Amino acid sequence: MATFKEVLAASGDIKTTRSVLNQLVDVIQEDISGSATRKSYQSFVTGGIGPGVTSSLYQTVFDQDFTLQTANPLFDMTIGLFEGGDTVASSSLGLDTNGKRLFPSQSLMMREKIDIYRQYAANLLGDADASFVSPFGSALDTDRVDNAAFISFKRLFTRDKLKRETFALKMYQSASIAGQGPTTLEGQNLKTTASGSASIFTDFGSSTNRRRTFGGEVGDLVDSANSAKKVGLVFYDAGTVVLNLGGRGVTTDDRTRAVVADQIMSGAIHGMIGTVPSTNTDLPLGRQIMGYPGQVAGLSKAKFIPDFITSGSIDDVVNHLAMTRFSSGSLTATTFQNNTNINSTLIFCRATADEFNYSSNPTYTDTANRIRVIEQGQEDVQRAFTYITTVGLYDINDNLLAVAKLSRPIEKNDEKDLTVRVRLDF
Repeated sequence: MATFKEVLAASGDIKTTRSVLNQLVDVIQEDISGSATRKSYQSFVTGGIGPGVTSSLYQTVFDQDFTLQTANPLFDMTIGLFEGGDTVASSSLGLDTNGKRLFPSQSLMMREKIDIYRQYAANLLGDADASFVSPFGSALDTDRVDNAAFISFKRLFTRDKLKRETFALKMYQSASIAGQGPTTLEGQNLKTTASGSASIFTDFGSSTNRRRTFGGEVGDLVDSANSAKKVGLVFYDAGTVVLNLGGRGVTTDDRTRAVVADQIMSGAIHGMIGTVPSTNTDLPLGRQIMGYPGQVAGLSKAKFIPDFITSGSIDDVVNHLAMTRFSSGSLTATTFQNNTNINSTLIFCRATADEFNYSSNPTYTDTANRIRVIEQGQEDVQRAFTYITTVGLYDINDNLLAVAKLSRPIEKNDEKDLTVRVRLDF
C-alpha cells in the first residue's frame, strides 16, 4: 500500500523547464518530380472550347505513392501573382462593373493566382494587399516578388518550426530546349529535363540577422554560391518557403531569381483555343502550343515570365517546376531540421532518512505487530527498510493522475536520503 507525502512548488519540489528536439528531414528529387507522389485535386474547371480546362489550386507532394495508406504528405506547392505587380498589370484588360479584373482569353486562372498570393500575404505578412520582397524588409521596387512559388511544409515535418540555417533547396534555374520546337504534346522544356548545373538555395546568415513579421520569424533564401543573391524567403514558424520567380527589373538571364525569368518556353499547355495550324503538330481542343516560330497565338517567343506564368494553368506551372526544375533521381532535393518544443515539469519526490522506511501493507508485520523478517530471531534486531518501485502523483482530492515506474527497485532505509525525479513531458 502507498505512503503519501505532499510536494510543494514553494519548497522547490516542482520545477518547469523547456527543451528543443531537432529532427532532420530529407526530401528526394523523385518525391517532387514523380507523378505518383504528387497529388493534384482539379478543383478549378472552365467552360469553353472542347473539354475545358481543369486544374488544381495547389498540389501535394508525398513521400511515396499517394494512393497508399502509409503515404505521408510532405508539402503543398502552388504559385501566386501580386495584384499590383507588373505581370498582372501588363495582362489585365481593366475592371468590370463589379470591380473584378478582366484578362484576355490566352491567360488562365489569373484571378485564382492573385487570390493565392493575397492569401499567403494575409497569413504571413498580415496584409492581403502587401507584397513579398526579397531580401525581406527591402524598400526597393526591384526587390518586390511579383511572381512567387509557395512551398508549405506539413505540420508532421515542420513540427513547431523550421530551425534556422538548416534549410537547403537544390533547384535548376533553367530548363533545356532541344531542337526547333516541340515534337510531342508535352514539349521540349515544359516537363522534361533541366539544364546547366543546379543551384543550392539556403538560409545562410539568418541566425545573425533575426527578423520577425506577422507570420513569425523570417529569413532570406540565398544562393549558396553567392549569398548576395536573394532568391526568396523562409518563414520558420509557418514552415513556408516563398521563391521569387520574378519581379520588377527582370533582365536577360537574371539569375538573382529562383528561375531564369525570361527563358523561352516550349511545349503544350492547356488553353481555351482549338486546333493550332502548324507543320509540326495538331493539338486537341483545349490545348495550345508555345515557344517556337510560326505559332499563331502570340506565343512564338514565349518567356517563363510573363507568358508562361499567365497563360498556363496552376497545374501547368507547378508540373513544370516539379518535373523540370527539381529533376528526377534519388538525390536530396530539399532538407532541413525542425524544432519540437518539449515542455517539462520536474517533480522531485524527496524521502528523508526517517521517511518511507516502513510499509503500510498489512503483510509487512506479523500478528504481534512486529516486522516480518527472513531469518527467525531477528524480529527485534532488523531495522525497517523498503524497496521503492513506483511513484504515484495525486491531486488535492486524492485522484491518481500519473504513475512513474522506476527502472529497478531502490532500497530505502534510515541511513539514506533519497530523491526520485519524475519528469512529465508535453
